[in-house]
Amino acid sequence: MKILFIGDIIGSPGREAVRELLPPLVAKKKIDFVIANCENVAAGFGVTRKVVEELFKYNIDVLTSGNHIWNKREVLEFIGDFDRLLRPANYPSTTPGAGTVLVPLKTGEYIGVLNLAGRIFMQPIDCPFITAKNKIAELREKTKIIVVDMHAEATSEKKALGWYLDGDVSAVLGTHTHVQTADEEILPQGTAYISDAGMTGPFDSVIGIKKEAIIERFLTQMPNKFDLAKDDIRMQGVIVDIDAESGKAKSIERVSVKLKNS
Repeated sequence: MKILFIGDIIGSPGREAVRELLPPLVAKKKIDFVIANCENVAAGFGVTRKVVEELFKYNIDVLTSGNHIWNKREVLEFIGDFDRLLRPANYPSTTPGAGTVLVPLKTGEYIGVLNLAGRIFMQPIDCPFITAKNKIAELREKTKIIVVDMHAEATSEKKALGWYLDGDVSAVLGTHTHVQTADEEILPQGTAYISDAGMTGPFDSVIGIKKEAIIERFLTQMPNKFDLAKDDIRMQGVIVDIDAESGKAKSIERVSVKLKNS
């Protein structure tokens, strides 16, 4: 079973990349299931109902997110309407939305997806390690195929979680930094790992934002407006090939595809 995980989708350029690049990639690589991180999909910050519905029309099966899922307050009104739109599971239990989902397949099997957020240089929410073990135990009652989106700043925290969950899940895939790392591997007990799956959006930028604005912020230390960049649009992510019976990963492959004329 081949699962495509798409790195953080950034605004309208990222949505354009998914619309144009996802169908041929799915056909070429014979992808069975698609997961994408969407926390920056609405103008670069947060999500709206309209863009969530748009992404699901592109045949994405599950949308994960992270700390920026709350940037647009309207998400509180609709996150409960989409069982396949996740927020990190280690937010308090009173937080709207869900952090896990079990998706049934035509074969009668299920795919489990777990969304977590890190705590280093981020919000002091519940422990992702303890939350992971509890949620995985619930998911494994139905399936051995479990993909984890670890949305975190620190590579050390992501790497530690990968080792901690090795053998318990099919993949631990990092998001949030928007820079695709080259450390993809299959850990000894069969869990696929990468520190960051990358970014889907404009690469003539600083992680999706016009580089001039970011440079000005560093030079002056003053607040300014962050506008999305528009050029050199790419879709990045990883393809994980999983043995459906055991839930172990057989391979992990980085993906980076450029949109023509961008």
